Amino acid sequence: MRARRPEEEVLSVAGHRHTVQDHVALVEIDLTGELMIAAAAASEERLSPDRIDEVLDVEADGDGGEPSGAAGRG
Repeated sequence: MRARRPEEEVLSVAGHRHTVQDHVALVEIDLTGELMIAAAAASEERLSPDRIDEVLDVEADGDGGEPSGAAGRG
């Protein structure tokens, strides 16, 4: 058996690539990006919880618990 040349090995690995999309991960990446943009544009050192909710387009459920969810996401 002969040794593979480096370029043959790269072609072999590339031929086994599968595309898998994790839709939850893609949404989380999008939301993280939106938060990073808002934080970079903010004049204050930290984003307030209200500003974070605004950026993520969520409404608090009123009892001090977790936000009710993202509107129009998914």
